[in-house]
Amino acid sequence: MTVRVELHIDAGDVSLPSTLDAPPHGPARAGVVVLHGSASPRRSSFLYEHLARELSQAGVAVLRFDRRPREHGDVPLAIQADDAVAAVRQLRSQIGAVPIGLWGWSQGTWPATALAARRPELIAFLILIGTSGVSPAVQMRYGTAQQLLLHGYGEADLTELADLRQALESAVRGHIDRQRAQTVVDRYADRPWFPLAYVPRDLQNHPGTWDDMDHDPEPFIARVRCPTLLFYGETDEWTPAEESIDIWRRSAGTRDLTIHRLAGCTHAPTLAGADTPEAISAEYTSTLLAWVAERIRRRPWPPTPPHARPAA
Repeated sequence: MTVRVELHIDAGDVSLPSTLDAPPHGPARAGVVVLHGSASPRRSSFLYEHLARELSQAGVAVLRFDRRPREHGDVPLAIQADDAVAAVRQLRSQIGAVPIGLWGWSQGTWPATALAARRPELIAFLILIGTSGVSPAVQMRYGTAQQLLLHGYGEADLTELADLRQALESAVRGHIDRQRAQTVVDRYADRPWFPLAYVPRDLQNHPGTWDDMDHDPEPFIARVRCPTLLFYGETDEWTPAEESIDIWRRSAGTRDLTIHRLAGCTHAPTLAGADTPEAISAEYTSTLLAWVAERIRRRPWPPTPPHARPAA
């Protein structure tokens, strides 16, 4: 059994309920903060519970928290990164001067990457699942097209979907007015695939912004220096995995980059995309534990600042 403590993270304007799972025997050798997938904002997600159980048994403390609420849309990535800083500080106060990394899934991989790039003194390693090397807008174009293909729709439907999502993006960017974009929505709203497009039916009464639609992760990937483990399901239906892997291989600043394709998995590290704890891939679990153990064993912490390194 792990040692479980309920805490609250002071994130400035909000207090975020959190759970710390600490190793049952001895002090923590490292720590991990969990960053959320867009549809899994609560710390009770079975993926986060599984991570806490497995890593704490291996001597690594895990802090997971409820993502801050927002009335409309997603929490901006910059705010998610700021909340992650607060979570890292909370974890640091509990476990002391040991390496702390970030575990992020799907949407959570964008703020995780940005934080590791901006605050290398805080983040010792990254574990990212289904991370996109392209912008949220490009990722959603890919993901919604995959949803149509998986449901048996054809090229004509994909062309209409592209027209629909382009209208949404253009309206949000301010390139066309909302009434013009609404005309496009009205044109396709009766299509049987429309619910798979993730476009609001009524643009006039929908919030007018998508804060991070054109967030480009590549400049942050180029500044990541810490050890990084990337997991992709072999048939990821939401992230353009091949393009994202190419970007990480081409641009990543780290010399310690591990990319692992998970057999039988889609966007989550579960077999056949199932949404249950029992479906979590054993390959994912064993690879994760071995990678973390090796990085903790060989990485000094705190890192030696450049001015303190002995001359060659």
